[in-house]
Amino acid sequence: MPNSIKKIFPLGFPWETQDPFLFCVYHLDHYPKGNDEMGPAASLEGRNLGNDFAPNALGWRMYHGHTVPGFPYHPHRGFETITIVNKGFCDHSDSLGAAGRFGQGDVQWMTAGRGVQHSEMFPLLRQDKDNPLELFQIWLNLPRDKKMVDPHFKMLWHEEIPEIHENGTRLKIIAGRYARTEAPAPAPDSWAASEENHVAVWNLHLDPGASFTFPDIPEDVNRTLYFYEGDSAVIESTRIRPDHGITLDTNAVELTNNGLETGHFLLLQGKPIGEPVAKYGPFVMNTEREIQQAMDEYRLTQFGGWPWPYPDNVHDRDKGRFAKYPDGTLVEK
Repeated sequence: MPNSIKKIFPLGFPWETQDPFLFCVYHLDHYPKGNDEMGPAASLEGRNLGNDFAPNALGWRMYHGHTVPGFPYHPHRGFETITIVNKGFCDHSDSLGAAGRFGQGDVQWMTAGRGVQHSEMFPLLRQDKDNPLELFQIWLNLPRDKKMVDPHFKMLWHEEIPEIHENGTRLKIIAGRYARTEAPAPAPDSWAASEENHVAVWNLHLDPGASFTFPDIPEDVNRTLYFYEGDSAVIESTRIRPDHGITLDTNAVELTNNGLETGHFLLLQGKPIGEPVAKYGPFVMNTEREIQQAMDEYRLTQFGGWPWPYPDNVHDRDKGRFAKYPDGTLVEK
């Protein structure tokens, strides 16, 4: 194995990550046509509704949804979610009264901080054709001094996210920078908000025969590459198969797509926070006592309650891409 590769590992559900990242999951669901309720116009018989995570022969899942696929209201505390929707749509609603519909390349960056409830549903808007969904959700940890900040969310609309196209490569820069091109600003309290932490979230697509060189970074930064679609790639003469992750060294390294199909990759990079991590489901703190405090507070306050009519709230079918912020500001795309 070349010096630039530290480890190669199979991709599970979720994907293995390194500090400062806590979690990464890839959803690829080939949803059918939608019905009048924006759920699947197909039989749900035999599915474990409310906990449908095993893909069947149809290639799609309801997750925790009963009518519309997705994740009805649930709490978070102590970290951030970065949700990238390449295909399909996600409907967001939260306990702050904020809401949104995003997709087709949009990204939502949410700082849970001291606590928020939100729902993430996948409405099947089209009734005349299939509704494929491709989505990444990434959990980025918060350092101790930021874990109890006020919750915050922002949208990175796909029109605003820079992409570099050259020599058969397409690089989408969701966080961080490449050469002179910089991503939109992350949430203000994020670990990614400080340039010295070298946080990068990149989505890279390589045509057959194309190559891309990852630049060198400081030695104390973690870098993981995920090969999630394609047929073959090479790093310094080592063949990489799809559905594998690669932990990389910090030196410059070249990736080549030596397959016959387009190769699709996700890069997660950042300086580790290096603090103790205590986790219990949707709560990520530094100590078990803080986890117990989070659970107690959620039981008492519900992190602000739920101002929406349904736990699996979705927006009107004819609503376009939009974001409504807690202060009432409305942005429509």
